[in-house]
This record gives sequence, C-alpha cells and structure tokens, in this order.
Amino acid sequence: MKLIQAIIKPFKLDEVKDALIELGVQGMTVTEVKGFGRQKGHKETYRGTEYQIDFVPKIKLELAIPDNLEQKVIETIARAAKTGSIGDGKIFVSDVNTVIRIRTGESGEGAV
Repeated sequence: MKLIQAIIKPFKLDEVKDALIELGVQGMTVTEVKGFGRQKGHKETYRGTEYQIDFVPKIKLELAIPDNLEQKVIETIARAAKTGSIGDGKIFVSDVNTVIRIRTGESGEGAV
C-alpha cells in the first residue's frame, strides 16, 4: 500500500476530490495547512499598507491506496490540481507497512 500526500491550492480541492472519487478512491483526509516553497510567500495590501505573507494557505490531502492505483492517483491529482503557475503544490508517495481499522481490528488493504 502507499500513502499519498499532496499539497495543493485551496481552490482546487473540489476538482481534485471529484476526480479522485471518479477514479474510485474511497476516502481521504483533508487538512488546511500553511507553508512556503520557492515562492517564499507573497505581499498583500490592506488599507494602503503592504504586508508580507510568509506562509501561504494550502490544502494537504492524505490517501492510503493499494499499490495498483499509485500511478493513476498521482496522475489524477497532478492533472486536477495544475494551474500552470507557481505554487501548484507537491505530491509525496510513501510505503505503508501496516493499516489497522480501530473499530474491527481488521488489517491490511481491507482496513483502508
């Protein structure tokens, strides 16, 4: 199994979620996060005063998926989240050794 973590722009969440559901992904965790990468934040003007925003709001998606869906999920997220501008995000893939459903004690892919 794989754990996919994707950092995307907040306004792309619905598009990414809909594409993943259409692909057959059964669940995901969504977290509002803040951070910066190469773009190093941005400047905003409020009532005539300029402010430096160091941490940019983003959305973090986490999905535990079977190995056979890895490439399709990566391609789907990348396609749905892409705007073509700086700050589109990143996708991280990790191996998952064990998953246990707390309610039933079930483990492995069936617990996802």
